[in-house]
Amino acid sequence: MPLYHQSAYEFSRPVPSYWEDTAAPLSFAPPRCSGAHMADVAIVGGGYAGLTAALWLSRVHGMKVIILDAGRPGWGASGRNGGFCSAGAAKLSYEVMIRRHGIDETRTFHRALRDSVAHVRDFLSSEGVDADATQGGDLRLAHKRSRIGPLREETAFMNATFGLDQRFLTAGELAERGYCGPHFHAGLLDPEAFGLHPLKYLRGLAAATHRAGAIIFADSQVTQWRMTSGRHVLRTADAEITADKVLLATNGYTPEDVAPWVGGRLLPALSRIMVTRKISEGERSAQGWNSVAPAHDTRDLLHYFRLLPDGRFLFGGRGGIDASPDGMKRSQNALRASFERLFPSWAHIESDYAWSGFVCLTRPLTPYAGPLGDVENAFGAFAWHGNGVAMSGYTGRLMANFIAGTKDAGEAIPAIMRRPLPRFALAPLRRLMLGAIYAAADLRDNWG
Repeated sequence: MPLYHQSAYEFSRPVPSYWEDTAAPLSFAPPRCSGAHMADVAIVGGGYAGLTAALWLSRVHGMKVIILDAGRPGWGASGRNGGFCSAGAAKLSYEVMIRRHGIDETRTFHRALRDSVAHVRDFLSSEGVDADATQGGDLRLAHKRSRIGPLREETAFMNATFGLDQRFLTAGELAERGYCGPHFHAGLLDPEAFGLHPLKYLRGLAAATHRAGAIIFADSQVTQWRMTSGRHVLRTADAEITADKVLLATNGYTPEDVAPWVGGRLLPALSRIMVTRKISEGERSAQGWNSVAPAHDTRDLLHYFRLLPDGRFLFGGRGGIDASPDGMKRSQNALRASFERLFPSWAHIESDYAWSGFVCLTRPLTPYAGPLGDVENAFGAFAWHGNGVAMSGYTGRLMANFIAGTKDAGEAIPAIMRRPLPRFALAPLRRLMLGAIYAAADLRDNWG
């Protein structure tokens, strides 16, 4: 049984969104899988991680690859996220990471995060994909005056620990740059990050993967997975695929009944987005927000937002554990109220779009890439903690080298990502436990 309401798993139709309405359709039509097929590698999941792995395995390593997606490529988070291409993918603080894993492993992991942003930028350039990439970096904004000091300390810590060139900005400097609001008291600027149109990137990636020779099947949900004579056999409603190796890259939509090793080890969490109508220059000046660089705040239950190139405003946030239609309506109403509180001069501006989807968390609060337990030649890559635009695809590339055998796990994948995933305590109740975690986070955000 899925953790959330069944309506969140309707793979047969795309989730309506601003991205769906503004991206050109795929340059090819992925068919539904039927009949019997053989492959060197079968990949379950047609998002950034699965497609990039397939592209690398096909183009670089010359392997026969089949991708099976329950919906269309990019149906899940890869096609409906906020479009923040930044060095994220973990919710574990770097201070705790250093204590837990050591400074060397932490720096290796962080270097991979930085490389992942460059990987996306290089892909868009080399493949000629116009994904509306922005300039100006990414901002982390202190949402209370009490967070100014910690944010200044974070800037110094990041620069000293990882050799970065991040910059602390005062409220006055934020206003000069076009980031003005009554709840934004200081900022940390990461100049390497950027915003993009996630579905344009996804469809450009799918087209490149298709040209490289990988076979992409849509509307082909895997319903059974077994081993026969040392090979993997995946079944869909109309097909049977036999493969030497399998990569599971389904993130927040991972089917625990089909892949029992991951049972209780992943926690899908809802993220919500709204997009306004186009905001005029006069209305933007009234609020004092004129930059298209993406931003997010210092809340644990963070808000993330960006002015889109066409003048609309995207506003998203975490929270909520009810994915039923009524639950999602309440959640979107709460998101709208937060938008009006943070941007009071825009309270009258209508929302033209609203949608939701799952991000994916782990108990250690770090992503996973590596073998699926003791299942021979089975691998997983998932859990980007709501910030996987860059790292998910880059990890797909790392996993391709590992699966192809050109690099061992130690060479290909940062050690922090290879550690075996523990199960959540009281795993069947973990969605309800998330509600308690959210309540505590809300108290810290508003009163801490």
